[in-house]
Amino acid sequence: MSWSAKYLDRAFGVLLLIGSALHSYGSISFYKFGTPELVWALSGSFAGGLTAVINLVRSGRPKDMPVAWVSFIASICWFAVAIGFGLAIGKVLDPRVLWHATCALALAAFSLRTALGYAPALSR
Repeated sequence: MSWSAKYLDRAFGVLLLIGSALHSYGSISFYKFGTPELVWALSGSFAGGLTAVINLVRSGRPKDMPVAWVSFIASICWFAVAIGFGLAIGKVLDPRVLWHATCALALAAFSLRTALGYAPALSR
């Protein structure tokens, strides 16, 4: 993986992690503590955060195919959740939807590249 591709891969992981943290902040600000809505909203933040973290781990392990496949599946699922949210609110072009969907789709592409063995070993 070229220098720029490696950092672009990691940048999308960081952006998804930031999006998940912002989702947590927004959820805590909007929903009352102790409500089922807050619990479910935070579970989404957690899922997005885990997707970001597994991709950040994968970006540093270009020969770890199982991690690459897990991150690919997680990223595709998170993309589907983001689009599903957009459809549910009737605004697929909402900035929140676009942020999560774009990051997830980019990470899925990088993950698939790694899973299929096209990501070269990192030089130290």
